[in-house]
Amino acid sequence: MKTAVVTDSTAYIPKELREKWNIHMIPLSVIFDTETYREDIDITAEEFYEEVKHRELPTTSMPPIGEFVKLFEKLAKDYDSVISIHLSSGISGTYQGAVSAGEMVEGIKLFAFDSEISAMVQGFYALEAAEMAEQGKTPEEIIERLEAVKRSARAYFMVDDLSHLQRGGRLSSAQALIGSLLQVKPLLHFVDKMIVPFEKIRTKKKALNRVVDLLAEDAGRGGEYRAVIIHANRESEALEWKSELEAKFPNVEFMFSYFGPVIGTHLGEGALGMGWYKK
Repeated sequence: MKTAVVTDSTAYIPKELREKWNIHMIPLSVIFDTETYREDIDITAEEFYEEVKHRELPTTSMPPIGEFVKLFEKLAKDYDSVISIHLSSGISGTYQGAVSAGEMVEGIKLFAFDSEISAMVQGFYALEAAEMAEQGKTPEEIIERLEAVKRSARAYFMVDDLSHLQRGGRLSSAQALIGSLLQVKPLLHFVDKMIVPFEKIRTKKKALNRVVDLLAEDAGRGGEYRAVIIHANRESEALEWKSELEAKFPNVEFMFSYFGPVIGTHLGEGALGMGWYKK
């Protein structure tokens, strides 16, 4: 049985890695006024962060179901099954869109997987699936492995600018005002598929140190881990953090990624995060 792997653009897997592992990507979009831009196709992360300095914050949009149908029909010519891995169903209808499209396409069996998270931690699931698909593992074996990854996966994000969360309906105006006055840097994580506060911390340095402590708790238990540093237009700062962590955690393989337009719309420029799982 030949299995294809699909994910959406919010996994932010570098193009060269997608091509290496034959991962198919379906884009979400950001909408400025009446102009729609598919992320990673019509607009890059760099272009997005420059654009939002001069324009109103955009809205975001899941892929049309027709795009899923088109992709699945194309894959049906060469594959027996497809594993479609998407950002948390608690913050987007993308996963449900894949499920609905799978019911409309004949000749290929869909295994939809709700990552219950986003960004490159979602990308980890796609990379694991693609490696196993290349080894000839069955879709059932791959899904079983993804569920095992989910049990050890963690991700924490520090938001630098509370106004994005507030405008996106994630934070009340009062909370945003108080947080800004106190210079609170909320650490966020996913619980039950939703983004919720983990802790409110006064400074960026303390917030990032808290994330490092959380990684140390897991990595200190032994075993090999894969982690990723993720940034919203703070590349040099994130690379510096990555090099510090690589020296500190020899049993953790670190990758580097970014928050693109769709997730960046909600988190805002300056957000930094880290996610990991046990290999």
